[in-house]
Amino acid sequence: MPRVGLTTAVVVETAAQMLDERDGEGVNVASLAERLGVKPPSLYKHVDGMPGLRRGVMLRAKAELAEALGRAAIGKARDDAVRSAAMAYREWATAHPAQYRMAMRAPVSGDHEDEDVSATLVEVLYTILSGYRIAEEDLVDAARFFRATLHGFVDLETTGAFQLPRSLERSYERSIASLTSALHSWGEP
Repeated sequence: MPRVGLTTAVVVETAAQMLDERDGEGVNVASLAERLGVKPPSLYKHVDGMPGLRRGVMLRAKAELAEALGRAAIGKARDDAVRSAAMAYREWATAHPAQYRMAMRAPVSGDHEDEDVSATLVEVLYTILSGYRIAEEDLVDAARFFRATLHGFVDLETTGAFQLPRSLERSYERSIASLTSALHSWGEP
């Protein structure tokens, strides 16, 4: 008998939680089915095997990250928006390390759902950066700079690369301050 309330969203959410708990290791249809209390074949009604499960988690992760950034920056502008979004970015990425790695993937060409959710994430970044009045032709560069700065820090942090006896919070705050300083001068000769 199928489990009542089992939906694609529940399957994907549970897989995402398991990925974070296990740092991306050991999640497969069998372990997911066991966690959900169902037989593995019943999951195929909701996802197309492991590729479909990975895709579902990736789409969910991109959407959640976009939502976290947008929620953090709403009602704020310029430095306040960037700082709030940067803090939300780090918080989300460190709370969901395996999902974060999946969210950083470029969209698969021709996968309209992936292209749409990725475009939403980019639009959130553009909105956050809009207060700096960056010329449209420079916006992609500014968004890449924003992402590269935050991703570089978070990636090093989540892989344990920061071992020197210095507060990570202080270092991250300084990175954000450097980021906002650069954004103020963006487009100047």
